[in-house]
Amino acid sequence: MKRLTLADCFDPDGERFDIPTFPWRLAPEGYATYRQLRACGLRPGGQPVAAQILRPRRRRGPLTAYLYRIDRAMPVRPMTPAKRAALAKANAAQRICPNCRRDAGYRIPRSRGMCGTCVHKEQRAA
Repeated sequence: MKRLTLADCFDPDGERFDIPTFPWRLAPEGYATYRQLRACGLRPGGQPVAAQILRPRRRRGPLTAYLYRIDRAMPVRPMTPAKRAALAKANAAQRICPNCRRDAGYRIPRSRGMCGTCVHKEQRAA
C-alpha cells in the first residue's frame, strides 16, 4: 500500500475520501472537532460528520479527526440534579475496594481490581 503524503490529504471536494478532507491543522474556518465543540460548550447535535483532517504517519495509517460544522452545533444539555446524583453514585461505587470495603479516595483501576494497599499486601504475601 502506498504511503499517504501531506499532499494526498488535501481533498476539499471529497472525491477521493467521500467527504471533504484537509491536512492536519489546515481545516477551514467554521469546522471543529468534537473536543473543540465541547470546549466551547457545544455538541454536534445529531449532525453527520462534515469533513475530516488527516495526518500521515510513517509506519501506520494516518491519524484521522472528524470535523463538524460549528453553525449547526447545539448547546450542551445542562446537568440536571438527578443526573448529577447518578454520576456521583457511580463514581462512589468505583472508589470502594472489593477486598477491604474501604473508600480508596480514587477510582480503583480495573486492571488491579483492588486498592493499592490490598495490592501491596498481596505482593508482600506472595
